Amino acid sequence: MNLKLKNKLFIVCGATSGFGGSIAKALINEGANVIAVARSKENIKNLENEFPGKVEGIAKDITQSSTISFLKDKVGDRQLDGILVNAGGPPAKSFVETELKDWDDAYESLLRWKIEITKAFIPKFTKQNYGRFLFVESMSVKQPVENLVLSNSLRLSVVGFVKTLSQEIADRGITLNILAPGYHDTQAMQRLFVKKSQVQNISVEQAGKQFEDEIKMGKMGNPDEFASLAIWLLSPHSRYITGQTISVDGGLIKSVFG
Repeated sequence: MNLKLKNKLFIVCGATSGFGGSIAKALINEGANVIAVARSKENIKNLENEFPGKVEGIAKDITQSSTISFLKDKVGDRQLDGILVNAGGPPAKSFVETELKDWDDAYESLLRWKIEITKAFIPKFTKQNYGRFLFVESMSVKQPVENLVLSNSLRLSVVGFVKTLSQEIADRGITLNILAPGYHDTQAMQRLFVKKSQVQNISVEQAGKQFEDEIKMGKMGNPDEFASLAIWLLSPHSRYITGQTISVDGGLIKSVFG
């Protein structure tokens, strides 16, 4: 299938590792151009070197207002086709382990900047009468994950604002959707392995095996396969899909509406 992404421009947050890294490369391989945002200067430079002429790197923290302003200036008057809204999650903790500061930090890292970047680019997409927002959240918005109370709670707020906004602007050529990944083979899963190993006093390898045993398909997801769905949702083909939270979980979520 031709995804009609050749020479289209996308912002990819968290673009050098995990889901963001896989999605950035998948977009480029379809002929798109990517403004890649990540904290590591070295990783950004490596991505630019791997795909010369296709990547504009920004080595900054996307959760900061100054980065979002810089990004807006970087795009300027150019046509922007979509944004992958994606960043790392908060520490793995149970509720009783959290302090109020953990909740304040989780608001900053999981919700506030996503609202800010959305508000920053809605006017551009409205003027274009076209745009794609795709948020990478977690299966925890449908089924809580043990020892992730901060993520379980604040990511639900993202679902609420995305669904509401999608209804408000559905007639303007703009879609907003969420991908809710289950357990995938990414570095982010390691913090859950470590946390479970500490709580149960088992090895990290044993903890990882316990997570994998929960998955009906029997193994961790592949972030490159995840990216294939993501770039379709960022493409013109997804015109009639908006306000949806789509699970990519290998059968892990037990809900009928999972």
